Amino acid sequence: MNYNTQRKKLPLPEYGRGIQEMVDYALTLPTKSERQRCANTIVSIMGNMFPHLRDVPDFKHKLWDHLAIMAEYKLDIDYPYEIIPQKEGIAKPEPMAYPMKKIKYHHYGYLLESLTKKMEEMPDGPEREELAMMVACQMKKCLNGWNKDAMDDDKVASDLEAYTNGMVHLDKEKFQKVYDFYEKNQGGRYNVTNRNNTKKNKRKN
Repeated sequence: MNYNTQRKKLPLPEYGRGIQEMVDYALTLPTKSERQRCANTIVSIMGNMFPHLRDVPDFKHKLWDHLAIMAEYKLDIDYPYEIIPQKEGIAKPEPMAYPMKKIKYHHYGYLLESLTKKMEEMPDGPEREELAMMVACQMKKCLNGWNKDAMDDDKVASDLEAYTNGMVHLDKEKFQKVYDFYEKNQGGRYNVTNRNNTKKNKRKN
């Protein structure tokens, strides 16, 4: 039995081996007029395979480009469009560098850790305490989504201290009241972004 894995690799598998065999046949035709008629028929069949794309700009051009690719640019016919060999017309894009950021606790995420670094730069006072409450609330929500059994105020306080190298100590009694307030009044949708937006709106008013 002849398996596809044992056959020649298709340049454009989306058209199937039947279309590729038609293209291979067109290459064997002796006269240019025969090759031209065969190519026109092949492109027509290729277009019928994707009728929903007929209104897409340059659809016909793409079909002729694909025919040339499947023929390895060896089909001697009069193409209705300019055909540029792929190796010259399409440059392989450079791989995109993925922003690898090392974070202490993956379940909290990079942005939350960035906020804790910001707290280290702030002087002790009401503003840093308010930011600590916001961050702690978001940390508790992250723990709830990651592992409900781990959602504990002691762990939030401990992790926050670890994040800030012991500079920020969470008032757990006050924190519980703040967290309960926002859980009750915002349906559990408390997060740092919403809180910051609320503060901005108040300043504008």
